[in-house]
Amino acid sequence: MRLPLQGGLPPVDAVAGTVVEIACDESGFSGTNLLDPATPVITHASVELRGGEAAGLIATLRSGFRFSPNEFKSRQFLRRPEAGEVLEWFLAALRGRAHVHLVDKQYFLVTRIVDLLLTEPSYAAGTRLTQEHRSAALALYRARRSAGSDWGVFLAAFVEMLRIKRRHRPDQRTVERFFQARDALVRHGLGAQAEAILYGLSRTRVCIILARLSDDDRSIPPPLEPMLPALAETVLFWSGGGRRVLVIHDEQSALTADRLRRLQQVLADSAGLSPAGGSPLAGLVMVDSRDDPRVQVADLLAGVARRLPGIVDDGPLQPLLSPTSLHDPIGDALPT
Repeated sequence: MRLPLQGGLPPVDAVAGTVVEIACDESGFSGTNLLDPATPVITHASVELRGGEAAGLIATLRSGFRFSPNEFKSRQFLRRPEAGEVLEWFLAALRGRAHVHLVDKQYFLVTRIVDLLLTEPSYAAGTRLTQEHRSAALALYRARRSAGSDWGVFLAAFVEMLRIKRRHRPDQRTVERFFQARDALVRHGLGAQAEAILYGLSRTRVCIILARLSDDDRSIPPPLEPMLPALAETVLFWSGGGRRVLVIHDEQSALTADRLRRLQQVLADSAGLSPAGGSPLAGLVMVDSRDDPRVQVADLLAGVARRLPGIVDDGPLQPLLSPTSLHDPIGDALPT
């Protein structure tokens, strides 16, 4: 027995204007456990296919593999000896019809430190709409290479501090641990720009933000949730500045109606519109992936992208990878 699908924001009326319908899924989602070394990145894939086209792709892929009707996952797919040739065919078939947005989870946390604790929190945070903050976050992220194990301690203290329950007073002990970790990081001599960011963090500002989170201030995006900026980037890509995007998405608990309405408003503001008059995000409909072959294709693409070595290099996935993915563009070329 299937439980009712949760979340989403289906359009109330017929969507007016030029509309593109895309199907999406993610791979690597780990909730607020953003420092799990087993899943350092999350990929959000989207495809613009008709149902029959997607079903045909799945059927062609299955014809060469022995998979059960309800299971066709990237891990098993990539382990097959013939996977390279089939993968090349699969990605070529999606050229111009698919998009992958990649999020390095540690880098996401650094953008949250900047966007949440040094500027006014916004649902535009972590997207191309807040590029003015990206250089600061990138400088701090790259400085991790000089910080040794203190870098992990700093990020872990940040995550612990933000795991705050509604209507509960912030735990001042977590605030102190965060600033102790900050001070330990500064002692490594991380460079002027990174140190300016760290010294710019103040207890007063942190306590204000924590109090707002405790009071359930929903104008602040969920601080440990990378799915929303990933979805925003996906919508902005497919919108192209002139189309509305209707999203068909595998069930995802992070995409609640309230959060999607706020994201819809931010995207409308960025386009100089109102949601009623045409936000780039027309709506989001949750589906069970077993019922929609388009979502199955997006799921496979997201999983392949997350597991494919050298994803950000000049590989077969490069034409489908979002140029605004949240990762260090030269990170793979540097020692970690």
